[in-house]
Amino acid sequence: MNRTIARMPIDQTADIVAVRQNARRAAELLGFDRPAQTRIATAVSEIARNAYYHGGGGEVEFSVDAPRRPEHFWVGVSDRGPGFTDLQATLSGGAVHASGLVHARRLVDCFEIESKPGATRVRLGQRIPRAAAAALSEQALDAIAPQLPGSRTDPVAALHEQDRELIESLADLQERRAEASRLDRELEETNRGVVALYSELEQRADQLRSVSEMKSRFVSNMSHEFRTPLNSILALSRLLIDGVDGPLNSEQQRQVDYIRKSAQGLLELVNDLLDLAKVEAGKVDVRPSAFEVGDLFASLRGSLKPLQVNPAVELIFDAPPRLPSLHTDEPKVAQILRNLISNALRFTERGHVRVSARDLPEHERIVFMVEDTGIGIAADASARIFEEFVQIDGALQRGGTGLGLPLSRRLAQLMGGDVTVRSVPGVGSTFELFLPRRFGSAAPEPTAVPAGASKLLVVDDEEAFRYVIHHIAHDAGFQVLEAHDGEAGLQLLLQQRPDLVILDLQMPRMDGFAMLEAAKRSAARDTPVIVCTSAALTLDQKRSLAAAHAIVAKHDVSREGLTALLQSTLAAREGVA
Repeated sequence: MNRTIARMPIDQTADIVAVRQNARRAAELLGFDRPAQTRIATAVSEIARNAYYHGGGGEVEFSVDAPRRPEHFWVGVSDRGPGFTDLQATLSGGAVHASGLVHARRLVDCFEIESKPGATRVRLGQRIPRAAAAALSEQALDAIAPQLPGSRTDPVAALHEQDRELIESLADLQERRAEASRLDRELEETNRGVVALYSELEQRADQLRSVSEMKSRFVSNMSHEFRTPLNSILALSRLLIDGVDGPLNSEQQRQVDYIRKSAQGLLELVNDLLDLAKVEAGKVDVRPSAFEVGDLFASLRGSLKPLQVNPAVELIFDAPPRLPSLHTDEPKVAQILRNLISNALRFTERGHVRVSARDLPEHERIVFMVEDTGIGIAADASARIFEEFVQIDGALQRGGTGLGLPLSRRLAQLMGGDVTVRSVPGVGSTFELFLPRRFGSAAPEPTAVPAGASKLLVVDDEEAFRYVIHHIAHDAGFQVLEAHDGEAGLQLLLQQRPDLVILDLQMPRMDGFAMLEAAKRSAARDTPVIVCTSAALTLDQKRSLAAAHAIVAKHDVSREGLTALLQSTLAAREGVA
């Protein structure tokens, strides 16, 4: 249903001009801009001309949508002609006398036509600008009809008006062409800039690769050059301490001992730098061989005895029986464990350092654990300890190079594993070394869980952390799904509808904040989400995570704590359901 603004006949040629002027004036009063007014007036005059010359005259009706707020300006033109026998062919340009229909159709948003013998009705519609439509009250619509020129038009004035519209249209077209030309020039300049930027980035990347290679060569060469004099210093100091050429007095013995310890520390630094340079340059080869965990622990127990200088700290090796053999690089595994154990002894004042191993049969992996009762590591430092030359300030910080842990993690990753840490300040730390039983073998799919088991979705870009959560949750009876970023996680959430979600925050493509927001707007909005992150959250970030069921720091994740949290969350959800 439409609200009629005005009607006028088409009985003579002057009426065609009047229709055009009325259409333009009505469009102006309804809030259309100049170009839109011209398009509407041109389209209406084409249809009116066709109605007069080929339809024997007719009538024009101006109207708007009703009773709701006006959205379209409608112009209906009806004639008294014979109609079109093949309307589809007419609209496709088959009839010469109907070319006005084709042109008018292109000028407006809506075009409707009904044709039968004795009558043809064409309805043109143009969407009213939103701001103008909001201001069209009943009184404003009532005031439009009295302001229309009606049928009393001056042909000369109408011609002048059309000339003015044509001039304005040409000026507008010229301006648009100038703007298009300017945009083309800007786009061309932008393209040249992008090409130059890519070229510069590629050049910088080549420079960085070259610098990295030079650094690796320098470190490798210098490390070899340092080793020879350091070994000589150590050998000569040993001769002096042993009194080969005569005994030393107590003060001399003390001085030589300081020299020997300093040289030994420097040699360890050189060895670590050389190993890191080899790993970064890809020159470290894994030489796998079969060995037993018990034999490895026995060797470590003997080699680490000199480090047990504090009688208040006990070094314990727990090797459970019937552990499967490992087929990987034994010296590198021993090097990693020596680094972890020596760090644990250095930062433990009293208590124990316990070294143990456990089989993960469903993944064909073994995890080595070095657990201490030392000073622990603060949450904000847990991630930084694996960075090169980073040392955490503390009361027990004595020496060290800050290279042991980064080297250990890189060696573990080279063998297909990883090194993780859990720590509580003042309580102690546990470092875990995950390794496949056989180097180069892919971890198999976990064993099946009982039918109907609850589903847990783990969304984290860190494969090692997903592996840890997968193992803990699988042992607790959950069916575990994994996603490496927020987009994949959201897709699995909507498709698989898990019972729980563990979500990391810092991920590529879609991060945890965006996924949580999208999940709460989806059909899975009632699924509990546990945020597990290593980032230190601000107050605003915590507020944005209000929809999460719980927020857990990654360094606080333990088998017992995570299992209890999963079970309590699942129980709470089932209780609500």
